[in-house]
Amino acid sequence: MRIAKATQEGDYRRVKALQRSLTRSFSARALAVRRVTENQGKRTAGVDRELWDTPACKWSAVDQLKQQRGYRPAPLRRVYIPKANGKERPLGIPTMRDRAMQALHLLGLEPVVESQSDPNSYGFRRNRSTADAMSQLFICLARKASAPWVLEADIEGCFDHINHAWLVQHTRMDKRIVHQWLKSGVVYKGQLTAPEAGTPQGGIISPTLANVALNGLETGLLAHLGAALGKSKVEKLKVNVVRYADDFVITGMSKDFLETQVRPWMEAFLAQRGLRLSPAKTRVTHIDQGFDFLGWNFRKYSGTLLIKPSKKNVQAFYGKVKEIVVSHKTVKQAELIQLLNPVLRGWARYHQPVVAKETFSRLDSLLWWRLTRWARRRHPNKNPRWVATKYWPSVDGRPEFAVRVPVEDDTPRWSRLYRLADTAIVRHQKVKGGYNPFDPRWEAYGEDLRSRRLQRSMAYRRQWASLFLSQHGQCALCGGVLSEETGWHDHHLIHRVAGGSDSLSNRVLLHPVCHARVHANGLTVAKPASE
Repeated sequence: MRIAKATQEGDYRRVKALQRSLTRSFSARALAVRRVTENQGKRTAGVDRELWDTPACKWSAVDQLKQQRGYRPAPLRRVYIPKANGKERPLGIPTMRDRAMQALHLLGLEPVVESQSDPNSYGFRRNRSTADAMSQLFICLARKASAPWVLEADIEGCFDHINHAWLVQHTRMDKRIVHQWLKSGVVYKGQLTAPEAGTPQGGIISPTLANVALNGLETGLLAHLGAALGKSKVEKLKVNVVRYADDFVITGMSKDFLETQVRPWMEAFLAQRGLRLSPAKTRVTHIDQGFDFLGWNFRKYSGTLLIKPSKKNVQAFYGKVKEIVVSHKTVKQAELIQLLNPVLRGWARYHQPVVAKETFSRLDSLLWWRLTRWARRRHPNKNPRWVATKYWPSVDGRPEFAVRVPVEDDTPRWSRLYRLADTAIVRHQKVKGGYNPFDPRWEAYGEDLRSRRLQRSMAYRRQWASLFLSQHGQCALCGGVLSEETGWHDHHLIHRVAGGSDSLSNRVLLHPVCHARVHANGLTVAKPASE
């Protein structure tokens, strides 16, 4: 919070001093090691093939981060992952030490970047998501008097072409370390190459560095137009910028205005940073024709704005579900349900805030036919009615793709396939543009926002929501805040193997690391007293 305050006051000498103090503290070094040893990449090594998978290694790593003088990062290990369009995205995997060093310096850089970010920038920022960007576009486009023209923009290879000299000069942290990270090189098939531009995709700090390069796109454009045309004229032209990572859209009242006034300024802004717009993906579209953004289609029908899942997103999702079913022809029904449910539930929750009921129903129908073929293939000598009765029993009064789960008592329990059409459409409550998680003035707003969103994210597990409220959003062991970033585990006070029940009175929510400590050291957790 002190770094954010100094940034807002423009006291960058104080920012530098506070960052130096922070990155040399024991707490920050321990948090950095904890972050890189508890995420999904903890089992992925860099070029040195070293993992910090024991308490001794972690404790040694905390001490290593103290020695920052003479630090030199190792080259990145190059791997490729497939993209939705069939191409491959290059990832650079740093060593564990470099990851921890990036996480350490990110603690001091993030408050600076948050304090300087555009109000309607939603990618790679705390408490901001694609749903926030969608909601802001709805505000900008939904009214009858809203701007009818939209400039869809996409930056070509954003992470690969950012100018190193510009980025080092404008990043408010240790410039020597930033320069070394950018110039550390990449190892692929035994060959070392030194990049001339770009930030490596795969590093912890890379998304924040990309935001550093693109910050000012919204405020700079509005300031430029205000100086050239006047503030009142800009308001009449209804210019709005909504950005998520390197994808952004700009609204305007005139197609000619977007092409002749806005786009040239955007190209000049990006050129300073070594970037340029993608000719294939950048175009000006009328809202009546619609456009795709972040997996949704925005289009007005007879003056009414409807936001639906885009055709491309729907096709990609169904292709993924189809692949799961086709590649698991011989598994048991319960195993197939366990494979499909996380995919179905996650996709449905992503599209929950938009007009998606019709899409959900259509996909449910397609999935029913796919599962019917899967079931009939297993029993070629049985008639269709027998197959339907076996795999689609009546559960709660309607046929479900379900299987009975064996339990000790006589209470019937079913493992059933998640139906997309059962997802309730709930409008997303957008974060305020000026919200800064490091500003004390926004503390109460941030707590309220986090609580409401966490409850909604656990709507399909209402018992978790009840536990979260009864614990006032705090871990029952350490008292720290529970959030989507920290994660949580459902802990039984009296273990189920010892006869403990699944009732709420026997359960608490703990941080994953606290949960591991409880089971490793036999710690006792008390049920928090609720008001």
